[in-house]
Amino acid sequence: MRRDWWPLRTRLAVVAAVSVALAIALVASAGYILFARELHHQVDLNLTRDANRIRLQVKQNGWDPSLAADCRWQGTPACARVVRAAPSAGGAAAMPVPTQAREVATGQRPRYLADVRSEHGQLRMLVLPLRAGEAVQVAVPIDPVEDSLARIRRLLAIIGLGGVGLACALGYLVSRISLRPVARIAAVSKEVATTRDPGHRIPVRGRDALAQLSENFNTMLAALQESLAAQRNLVADASHELRTPLTALRSDISLLTLAEPLAAAQQERVLRRIDSQLVELTDLITDLIELARGDLSSSDLHDVRLDEVVEHSLASARRRWPSLIFEAELSPTVISGAPDRLGRAVTNLLDNAAKFSPAAGTVTIRLTENDLRVRDRGPGIPAEDLPRVFDRFYRSDTARQTPGSGLGLAIVAQVVHAHGTQIEIRSPEDGGVEVIWRL
Repeated sequence: MRRDWWPLRTRLAVVAAVSVALAIALVASAGYILFARELHHQVDLNLTRDANRIRLQVKQNGWDPSLAADCRWQGTPACARVVRAAPSAGGAAAMPVPTQAREVATGQRPRYLADVRSEHGQLRMLVLPLRAGEAVQVAVPIDPVEDSLARIRRLLAIIGLGGVGLACALGYLVSRISLRPVARIAAVSKEVATTRDPGHRIPVRGRDALAQLSENFNTMLAALQESLAAQRNLVADASHELRTPLTALRSDISLLTLAEPLAAAQQERVLRRIDSQLVELTDLITDLIELARGDLSSSDLHDVRLDEVVEHSLASARRRWPSLIFEAELSPTVISGAPDRLGRAVTNLLDNAAKFSPAAGTVTIRLTENDLRVRDRGPGIPAEDLPRVFDRFYRSDTARQTPGSGLGLAIVAQVVHAHGTQIEIRSPEDGGVEVIWRL
């Protein structure tokens, strides 16, 4: 079974168990090695002490003849004998005499320490020089030591297996508890995918990374919900706004298709109304398409001379509003943006200012490297309407008598935010409206 098919909880539990097993194996192995080394070191120290004690006895009191033949088993050391350079009969069965022991007797070796096998089992043997042509050989059985080490190995194995089992259980339990936020995110995402409703939210508990992930997921769902709501509102508002010019067009076209033809003057008036309604409908559709364009991509951004964009929009505004005066003070300004959308935003600002300016009024435009300011001398905007002037299709009571769909400033706000800038609108005390585009 492939590992990537395992549930995440199982994978975490396996990783935890393997990690704990490796840690236990390393610690147990290191502990066993150190313990075994210490036990053997103590045996070697005891052998050295006993060998030195016998050497001292020989020098002080002479040598016990019974030790000259076979080694004798006693408490400490377990076995001791004299080894001569020349082989002698007897003694080999109790404790073998290796060649290296005779080399110690002849002075070819300073000492010899080794494990040997005898009829009494495994022995730890030490050979030290005694006198010319002689050496003392002592040994102790180490089977009890090996038995102790074997018991320790079994105990460590049992503890290790128990630790691995406990690690598996705890790892699964910890992964189950730790992954509850992930399970909640998975459940909510599945619910959203099934119902197509981004109104669901994930309960957030704690302040860890998973809680932050849940908060970010909730923020994403909130943004998606807001976007869907804005889309529905746009469709609903657009349908409502399109209904008016379409109804008027249908009525005027019905007049032209009456059984009795209209008089020439009346027919001309109807055709002029149809032309005006088609222009209004075209402008509305163009605004809706502009709103539907959304955010900018990196490929849309270029270095743009904003003063040239404003100058071009000013030339168009002067042709559309010949009765108004446009006073401009433009400083060379370069920003990163989409030229066509910047031009549309500037044009909408100028048209909005011109639309509410009095006859022969003045519109002031000032561009610096910090901001673009457009001001008119019209009636201004009531304070209660200021927060909603950038909403789609919103038109205050004072603006309902002027032509337009209520999308001009909404398009401006969308372009401004798409370029990562800010915009604000205020009504100065001396009248009119000033729009400030912060660059």
